[in-house]
Amino acid sequence: MKIIFRCDPGLIDVLPRPVPARHALPAWLQRMAPRAASSVHARDIRTVKQCPPFVDAMGHGFMILLPCDVHVEGGRFSWDWALPALSLRHQPRAPLSFHVPEQLTGSPLARGQQSAIKFNSFWTIELEAGWSLMAMHPINRDDLPFRLVTGLVDADRFFDVGINFPAVWTDPGFRGVLPRGTPIAQCCPVPRAAPTLVCEAMGDARGRHSFLPRTLATVNTSLSPRPERPTTMILSLASFGAMRTACATACEDSSAGMMPSRRQVSWNASIASASLADT
Repeated sequence: MKIIFRCDPGLIDVLPRPVPARHALPAWLQRMAPRAASSVHARDIRTVKQCPPFVDAMGHGFMILLPCDVHVEGGRFSWDWALPALSLRHQPRAPLSFHVPEQLTGSPLARGQQSAIKFNSFWTIELEAGWSLMAMHPINRDDLPFRLVTGLVDADRFFDVGINFPAVWTDPGFRGVLPRGTPIAQCCPVPRAAPTLVCEAMGDARGRHSFLPRTLATVNTSLSPRPERPTTMILSLASFGAMRTACATACEDSSAGMMPSRRQVSWNASIASASLADT
């Protein structure tokens, strides 16, 4: 999958470039302990830091980053961002703009008379034919003081202008700075073709998904941390007796203490930057 990002020629050396999401994991995930004491279990158990679905989701796709520091005080947003002369017409010069509150009326996103913010985009995004772009709040990032509104754009067809990212400000008491480089949107290419959904009973007439031809049947996967000693059921076809064994999978990364994923991360999208000067 090749993804092409373009910006005004005057900004090519100014803007932070989109990055693979796995390169923008938050510092709190690195600091988080891999185990924590559980009063229910009466022992230390693994935290979500060692939950592959949790971490893999955070590292999927790419991140759009805030282009400059934004100061927040008393519900007011300000920035000091000296931009060079731009070549293209209708390019934004501010990192933020706003949506009037009436645009959210009747939705759970409404916050009374509070306006929604909009992160302006300085990059256009072009995908390969048949693919759309899902833009969402950075996954599992409840520490951010805003909540991005999820959207889907046919970025293989509409890539002449940037995609703006509306958001709801969720922390009215926030005072401080959103630093340049803060992830504001996590984006994932998704195929536009509708999936074919097939629902089948296990052990149907064709013998697919039957437990009996298999020698191993493992416990269902969940989003909770993997147990210290996950249980595996070994089925004996002769007696149909079940013998419980322990399968030790305590494999930790030496530096971060994360449980490695069974899924190889292979996000190798080539990020090409080109100029719109000739368009």
